[in-house]
Amino acid sequence: MPLDPAIPNDLVAAYLETLQTKAASTIDVYQRILHQFTDWLATRPGGQDGFQPAQLTATALDTYLKQREAAGISLSHRTRIKTVVGTFARWLIEEHGLLRRNPARQVTLPPQPALAPRKLTDDQRYVLRELIERADTPRSAALFALGYWVGCRVSDIAHLRVEHTHLTRKAGWLHVGYKGGKARDIDLHNEARRPLLAYLDRGDRDPDSPYVFTSQRHERLTEAGIHHWFRQLKARATKPEWEIIAPVRFHDLRHDFAHRARAAGWSLEEVAYYLGHLTRKGTPAIQTTVRYTQVSRDDLKARLADLRA
Repeated sequence: MPLDPAIPNDLVAAYLETLQTKAASTIDVYQRILHQFTDWLATRPGGQDGFQPAQLTATALDTYLKQREAAGISLSHRTRIKTVVGTFARWLIEEHGLLRRNPARQVTLPPQPALAPRKLTDDQRYVLRELIERADTPRSAALFALGYWVGCRVSDIAHLRVEHTHLTRKAGWLHVGYKGGKARDIDLHNEARRPLLAYLDRGDRDPDSPYVFTSQRHERLTEAGIHHWFRQLKARATKPEWEIIAPVRFHDLRHDFAHRARAAGWSLEEVAYYLGHLTRKGTPAIQTTVRYTQVSRDDLKARLADLRA
């Protein structure tokens, strides 16, 4: 059914215009999700004439989310997709009367599991570092180093700018922290400085881009792009290696950094500052760091032998 002439021809663009008061990063997420979803709808039966609100059904959304799950997309991102599509559907209902019901309300996702912060095993660390060495690319080495040796958030890496990257042959520091109130200056371990410098000197990147990590598809390497890179890295593992690293996510590198820093004698305040666990006033948010480095049963079991009468 053709749209009423009074209705904007590009409904997604019209909806995104209503989000101009939101942060640019939020608008970018909404835009990518809605474009990917509506592009997928165009491949479904009846979608050859472009997006029509009648296509936005619970069946369509549920099928799309299941396909995303099969492709290895995380539950948190699938939940974000459902939320974005749901707010778009609500706008179609309330502003234009183009839908009778919101399909997102009829689609369920499993609850987000309460995962404990992950401390990698020695074997997991070994396999991941082996995969990076075998990949033998400056880009992969730099991405991994910022997670494993610096504990960066995915957003920290995706939005890292060249002007905030200060490297020499002997030292290096970053002004890092994309999320509001999390910016801080941190010095780099040599295991992070060297691959990052090598990538900037010899890596396959757009030399004119203001961002450290560039992409052929977007202005910068996106958060989704980093997760995709990490999945591709793990996919190169042998079957025995895969069984060891299968559950590891990129964000687990950040958790593991916190554990290794504590084992090296860092205080909770030092770990909190370095990782950007900061309050609105810029002071260390100790409770967040405590969750990252929480004690496990295995940790305590190993300490029992240290008890003295």
